[in-house]
Amino acid sequence: MRIYLCGAVVLVLSTLIPAQQSPVSLEEEPHHHLLLKNESVIVVRVKLLPGESTLFHTHLCDRITIDLTNATITRQKLGEADSAPEVTKPGDVAALESNGPYTHRVHNAGTVDFEALDVELLHRPTNASGPAAGKVEAENPSARVYKWTLAPGATSAMHTHERPYLIISATPLVLKMTDPEGKSFTHEVKAGDVHWVDAKVTHSLANEGTTVGQIVEIELK
Repeated sequence: MRIYLCGAVVLVLSTLIPAQQSPVSLEEEPHHHLLLKNESVIVVRVKLLPGESTLFHTHLCDRITIDLTNATITRQKLGEADSAPEVTKPGDVAALESNGPYTHRVHNAGTVDFEALDVELLHRPTNASGPAAGKVEAENPSARVYKWTLAPGATSAMHTHERPYLIISATPLVLKMTDPEGKSFTHEVKAGDVHWVDAKVTHSLANEGTTVGQIVEIELK
């Protein structure tokens, strides 16, 4: 059994903010590009050119963010000053816990494009989750995150996802996935590629390319 945490509260927030840009929903923010939406997750890709800022927008759920580029950004929570500059790099992951609607904007303060993925976790579990699939990189009440940094030719441990999950490439990679019977599939993936899996899976991940690659798996609790 899972429960909904997210609701339509952006209109309520907008009535509390005089003489300032009214916040928009995540999907209405023009720099957030929808990649995937189902009953469990919303995945968007954020892209800001140097000097650009998002609109103030509202997050309603637990979420995971994955940076895809080396960039410098600031964040501004509604009603507060900009944060100090923050340097991002591909594969940086944050697991954020929702304590109610969170409205902010992001500014690209650097000289190169800023790109990141934002994964909104639409439900928070009401009962205990199963065992972790591997070393947990980050987690919040809704999901666990595993990050595999694979040198050329390297292979992860065989691991099992008991719950639905997202597999995301944080960098370009020639990815080989192998099941316990030895059956394998190889895919050339780009930074930011996302795939949703709604089944129990046991596999290992290998880097068949010539450069270091990173894979992030986000497993629902």
